[in-house]
Amino acid sequence: MGSISGGKQNLIIVSNRLPLSVKRVDGSFQSSLSSGGLVTSLAGLTKSTQFQWFGWPGLEVRDLGDREEVSKSLEAHNAIPIFLDSTLAHEHYNGFSNRILWPILHYQSGVTFDDTPWQAYKRVNELFADAIVESAESGTLIWVHDYHLMLLPELLRHRLKQQGKACAIGFSLHTPFPAGDFWRNLPVRKHLIEGLLSSDLIGFHTDEYKQNFIDTCASLLDARTEIPNQIQYKNRLVCTNKFIVGIDPQKFTDTLQTPKVQDRIRTLKERYKGVKVIVGVDRLDHIKGLTQKLSGFDTFLDDHPELQNKVVLIQVAVPSREDVKEYQDLERDLCTMAGKINGKHATPEGTPLLYMHRSVPFAELTALYSVADVCLLTSTRDGMNLVAFEYVACQEERHGVLVLSEFAGASSFMSEGSISFHPANTTEMSEAIFKAITLDPSERKSKYEYLRNFVNENTR
Repeated sequence: MGSISGGKQNLIIVSNRLPLSVKRVDGSFQSSLSSGGLVTSLAGLTKSTQFQWFGWPGLEVRDLGDREEVSKSLEAHNAIPIFLDSTLAHEHYNGFSNRILWPILHYQSGVTFDDTPWQAYKRVNELFADAIVESAESGTLIWVHDYHLMLLPELLRHRLKQQGKACAIGFSLHTPFPAGDFWRNLPVRKHLIEGLLSSDLIGFHTDEYKQNFIDTCASLLDARTEIPNQIQYKNRLVCTNKFIVGIDPQKFTDTLQTPKVQDRIRTLKERYKGVKVIVGVDRLDHIKGLTQKLSGFDTFLDDHPELQNKVVLIQVAVPSREDVKEYQDLERDLCTMAGKINGKHATPEGTPLLYMHRSVPFAELTALYSVADVCLLTSTRDGMNLVAFEYVACQEERHGVLVLSEFAGASSFMSEGSISFHPANTTEMSEAIFKAITLDPSERKSKYEYLRNFVNENTR
């Protein structure tokens, strides 16, 4: 594996999964960039920065010759694969990261710790460290992303020191960080915190998440935290900060102007003429509050029979972790709830709920955002929730209303321009929906302009 060299500033980006898809085509391997992703937002750095991206390529490759082919196919995208066997990848990603760590980060109870996934988590972090240190040179900035790799900064620091290399290490957490009492439920909590504290800078999406982490370091490790945004631990000074993640709003604006999307917008406007459209776009996950959303919408329909056939909720639930039983159970529950709501409130003229358990193409999504009068997001916990940003980016003409759970990270910044509510309170959600669809046009515009300014100022 070659090292980074040249006159540009060197950057290594690390994530559990490479933002590319690798496929076998006619006996060889081809890779292509996934839609969106951090790699797109870093495209502008190529003039001043030379970067490599390390991560798992998403498939098991055992044959050494095939591994060479995969590596060659990824070179064009500055990507370096870290190969894992399927069992290790499964135990790391599904077993520990998503069954144990993810729920705790999102305040979910009933988590059962298992040592086998934990050992896999440690092993994967070690494999990442071995590969990265081989490529890094002194002066390289190493930027690690998300909860799958919380042990990595400490492992990197140790290996870099052994090889006489000095590199700055940054870590970005793209989920919430919970309050200390909840974090205590994790038996290996100290190992994970110490892993992160070998970073030079740790970034969070909100001040709340950042402060929760600082408080945990003080209570769990007796770290010194008297100086704002700094943690003193084992002769190391670690900085923390808030970094707002955003979108590229121009991408949505440009897509809305294409003839294909304009045609689709006209079709949808005609289809829902005289009907208030509420849109929800969420990954199918417990943290998105989808069961709460359907319960709240059912309450809204009960509370306002005068709006029969005048309001429709179009809910897109993007499939996620389909091999995990808890997610299979959630999808089955949502299908049952959707059927009951339509069975209860449907008329010969139509149904009040369209539930779509599938991904939606980007062009169709922008058209759907554009025609919706309201966007309803009901997260029980969420790192940020960029759907809120995407909806705002598509609403310059309609000035749609954002109805946003107070537990979404975005609520920390967007509450002034949205209607907030508690996702577990169905009455409060019902009232928030009604307020959104009846909001005075001048107030709609005022709220929208606040949101639009925020989205435009916090692009990725």
